Amino acid sequence: MSSALETLRHDFGGDIIEPGAAEYTSASRSILASGSPAYVLRPKSVEDVQAGVRFAAGAGLSLSVRGGGHSFAGFGTLDDGVVIDLGKLADVEVIDKERHLVRIGGGATWGQVVAALAPHGLAISSGDTKGVGVGGLTLTGGIGWKVRKYGLALDNLVTVEVVTAGGEVVQASEEENRELFWAIRGGGGNFGIVTAFEFAAHPTTDIFFGRIAFPASEAATVLQGWADHLRTAPEELTSVVEFANPFAGGPEAPVEIRVAFDGDDPDLAARAIDPLRRLGTVVDDDVALRPYADALVDGATPPPGIQLVTRSAFVGKASVPELLRALVEVGAAQGSPFIAVRSVGGAVSRVCDDATAYAHRQAELMFVTTILGPQPVVEAARPALDAIWTRLAPHVNGAYANFLTSATEEDVAAIYPTRTYERLAAVKRQYDPGNLFARNHNVRPQ
Repeated sequence: MSSALETLRHDFGGDIIEPGAAEYTSASRSILASGSPAYVLRPKSVEDVQAGVRFAAGAGLSLSVRGGGHSFAGFGTLDDGVVIDLGKLADVEVIDKERHLVRIGGGATWGQVVAALAPHGLAISSGDTKGVGVGGLTLTGGIGWKVRKYGLALDNLVTVEVVTAGGEVVQASEEENRELFWAIRGGGGNFGIVTAFEFAAHPTTDIFFGRIAFPASEAATVLQGWADHLRTAPEELTSVVEFANPFAGGPEAPVEIRVAFDGDDPDLAARAIDPLRRLGTVVDDDVALRPYADALVDGATPPPGIQLVTRSAFVGKASVPELLRALVEVGAAQGSPFIAVRSVGGAVSRVCDDATAYAHRQAELMFVTTILGPQPVVEAARPALDAIWTRLAPHVNGAYANFLTSATEEDVAAIYPTRTYERLAAVKRQYDPGNLFARNHNVRPQ
């Protein structure tokens, strides 16, 4: 250990934060989890990342990689091991104006990206929260407000720069290290640390964005009508339905349809959105033309002691009616989790199933349940939540890694069907045979 630490201090040009340092308390936390790492490393260069990886491997220490730090499962920190915090590798640069190619540092957040690209009139299909890291979101999917028109965030990747478990830097794209590039797009952080992404951005305008709210008593009609409309709506329209919000009345909370129409033509937007307004009794409607950057929200940091339990699954077209009926009944009951249902399809479904390691191309919907509160409250609510998911099981499949609090073998099997997992394991054996990058929904090299 002493030899490895001496080498690190010599080779590492960034910050090495240890217990007792003034900034240790904040550096040891991620947004949704706390930890007690032995070292928090903040690299300033790719060479620093290489040195950090070699140190962790050489010292036999567990390793966490932190981008934005929003992992529901708390992957951005740990106890006793090493955290590599990429926050200082956050440059955003348009490197080819004609092809709209953008190079983004592995520690950038989507808020930094939208702010940097707005003056160029460009955007990248991303998530919906400014503080979320580009890396964490992209490596496992990227479902946001442009998903039906431009696909997942990972569908817009062109090249990645990766530091492997051996401390080497490799490039991966459709032309170079193709199998690694396939695995990176959906396989999470299993194969190395992505220190830079190159995306194909697209020209963007302001978008029509906002929410349309209906009474909770109309949930059944609104949800089914919403799903029916999204099936044939123009791909410029992406939408999420949220209900049973515990902070807005729980079972009595309004049903809120959030919409993003990717364009600034008011007539086209009205034709896409107005059918949703006719689904029921509108009690609030704030849809307006806004900059795309304003569609991304500032993510909240839970107060100390507050826990979240988030679970997700996908829904195929045939199961949509039964699933929505069940969710409406769940949302009407006291103690219901917060429920959000997202439309996918569109550009996502036009990519071949095996083109990337993201394995749920043909899903029509993705939905999420969330409970939160102090630990005793959350633990008391778990049996009821488990019962809800047991009821939903016949109508759902898979899981979306970005909306999972847990990382069990069952979770990994839901994220990666057998054939996908086996192919990922082969890539893992090549690039990380010792499973150094295990703080994720882990694909084992064995």
